[in-house]
Amino acid sequence: MNIQGIDQLLSQMQATAAVAAGGSAQATEGGTDFSAMLKSSIDQVNSAQRESSDMAKNFELGNTDASLQEVMVSLQKANVSFQAMVQVRNKLVSAYQDVMNMSV
Repeated sequence: MNIQGIDQLLSQMQATAAVAAGGSAQATEGGTDFSAMLKSSIDQVNSAQRESSDMAKNFELGNTDASLQEVMVSLQKANVSFQAMVQVRNKLVSAYQDVMNMSV
């Protein structure tokens, strides 16, 4: 998961919060589509998991020049990116529940 995507997600969430708090709608103009950015992040995590899984399979079969260290690092990167995505999902669900519990 790249840092730029997280920064974009954070800025999108801040712009949405500003609009919800009665701020101007201009804060959201020029930004990227939230759903497209979220899908892109999920696709990146999925890609990292596939690559690490393929690398591990190839290492087990002896079909690669990758060392054990490279395979383990790849697996850990995939795990960390997945855990980060789970935490983002948890925060989004929590924010959604907070919004749904607000009285109008």
